[in-house]
Amino acid sequence: MSSKTFVPSKDVTKATFLALEERGVSILDIAEIVYEMQAPYNEGLTVNECAQSVERVLQKREIQHALLVGIELDKLAEQKKLSEPLQSIVDQDEGLFGVDETIALGAVLTYGSIAVTTFGHLDKCKIGIIHQLNEKKENCVHTFLDDLVASVAACAASRIAHRYRDEMEAAEEEEVV
Repeated sequence: MSSKTFVPSKDVTKATFLALEERGVSILDIAEIVYEMQAPYNEGLTVNECAQSVERVLQKREIQHALLVGIELDKLAEQKKLSEPLQSIVDQDEGLFGVDETIALGAVLTYGSIAVTTFGHLDKCKIGIIHQLNEKKENCVHTFLDDLVASVAACAASRIAHRYRDEMEAAEEEEVV
């Protein structure tokens, strides 16, 4: 019998939501990005539905773990607690440092190819809160967080796209019967 104790899911979920809040990112901030990405394809979509999708994405362990690791690394960089040269690389969000995107991409893979391509778009265009996080502010490091927020938004958008397709197919099947 294993003597390992597991961290309860509710504790990980709570820590994830709190970490985002402490870093100045709200569910609504992410939902607005999701809305912008999906509204052209989903007539009648609301920001509230997008917020619900974001909340569902944030319930997944893979997403939670990625966010907690990335946010912690950003905080350690702000406190100058990383070893050199990593401290300077993360602090400057060096262009050739791809670990931030790699962690975010790993999380996005949970939601399929639509999420992957949406993540790529968001990483390139940096809309909404992603743009704000990417801006260099004194004593603030968001090297990981901007990409992770893009990841969450991409996952939530993919989730909506798949659900919309499922609803369309179900409606068509009802018409046939």
